Amino acid sequence: MRNHLNKLIDSVPEGPQKEKFENEIDSYFTLFRRYLSDKAASTSLDWDQIRSPNPDEVVAYNSLKDDTTSNLSKLAVLKLNGGLGTSMGCVGPKSVIEVRDGQSFLDLSVRQIEHLNKTYDTDVPLLLMNSFNTDADTALIVKKYQSHRIRIRTFNQSRYPRIFKDSLLPVPHSYDDKLTAWYPPGHGDLFESLVASGELDALIAQGKEILFVSNGDNLGATVDTKILNHMVSTGAEYIMELTDKTRADVKGGTLINYGGQVRLLEIAQVPKDHVEEFKSIKKFTNFNTNNLWINLKAIKRLVSSNSLEMEIIPNSKSISVGSSELGVLQLETAVGAAIRYFDNAHGVVVPRSRFLPVKTCSDLLLVKSDLFQLQHGSLKIDQSRFGGAPLIKLGSHFKKVSDFQSRIPHMPKILELDHLTITGNVTLGKGVHLKGTVIIVCSDGQKIDIPNGSILENVVITGNLTILEH
Repeated sequence: MRNHLNKLIDSVPEGPQKEKFENEIDSYFTLFRRYLSDKAASTSLDWDQIRSPNPDEVVAYNSLKDDTTSNLSKLAVLKLNGGLGTSMGCVGPKSVIEVRDGQSFLDLSVRQIEHLNKTYDTDVPLLLMNSFNTDADTALIVKKYQSHRIRIRTFNQSRYPRIFKDSLLPVPHSYDDKLTAWYPPGHGDLFESLVASGELDALIAQGKEILFVSNGDNLGATVDTKILNHMVSTGAEYIMELTDKTRADVKGGTLINYGGQVRLLEIAQVPKDHVEEFKSIKKFTNFNTNNLWINLKAIKRLVSSNSLEMEIIPNSKSISVGSSELGVLQLETAVGAAIRYFDNAHGVVVPRSRFLPVKTCSDLLLVKSDLFQLQHGSLKIDQSRFGGAPLIKLGSHFKKVSDFQSRIPHMPKILELDHLTITGNVTLGKGVHLKGTVIIVCSDGQKIDIPNGSILENVVITGNLTILEH
């Protein structure tokens, strides 16, 4: 492997680009060697040593009282912006998908921070960690905010070589090899990339102390001064926001106490005979939202000492080589797994409103609907809503954003909806009102058109339905 990686380095002309690439490849080789040794040792958690976190390791949000804004000057915000919108049928960064009122994920994030800076006369910068897949498109979008009251900085996470599953050798032959030969190594790469880009030192020089990190597609992840002040007052170097688990969240990672240390337990680490126990909402009552508050000087200390060794997640993919499909591996890490390396690290159990991810078009329907009101880039649930958000399941006909938009061109009213399932060739008309539990199932070869102005309450619709206009 080392010889192949050296050849990749040699394919880059002398200069700053080569130096940066060589550092990335060295980091990758360290990760690869750790993967091999972990695999050989087959180190796994001892299930009998897993304990629920101590009371000081997971605290309730409603116990946080201090809501002053004096610590905003110490804050920077970072959005994880490396993902593409391919799972929703889009080309380019996921953050540019239109979410609400013609605005994208990125637009909403910018509006939130800009409103914060204006309201409290502060200077909270917004950082975007891109991947080589999203960097160019994001740079074009960021230009339109040059005259706004917000400083936006972008930097790229690492570009690592995919390896063939059978030989464990790199897919690329040179630095300029096609993009499918490379991958961004998960958001655990945040720490090294933040240091390597120079952005960490720049933030510390500006007097910034705390970085609020969240996924770019989590519309609930807004700056919260209560959590910020709690972090400052407790001296915690790392705070993870958790929220109560529902049956829809059974695979989410959770905080545990292991050997007297707080750690993140992911489903991939759970022995097969304990998976159902892990999924239970009785034993593990909350899960990681990936909203994280991290001390900047602690990041510098841990990266400088090479102390961060998060669990490696082998991600299997396949790529086309000639007429064949070959299996490849991506070695990734998760930013949440770093919690055990930080001093006084703990979780805060936050309201569900702080976890509003948009992973599918089912989620998109939710955030576009009348259930939420848009205020300065933040989505607030309508006060007349009783209970949490409804459960929405849209079938494969709605997987792509373009299909979703053509089938549901006008958002239905869902303020009184509990559960919605739609599968098959279904379209919704204008002014449709959904209440209670609504299930619409269209069989293959059939078509269901829900007419304009329909009120559907606690109904199951199957078969074929088309209303002709006269």
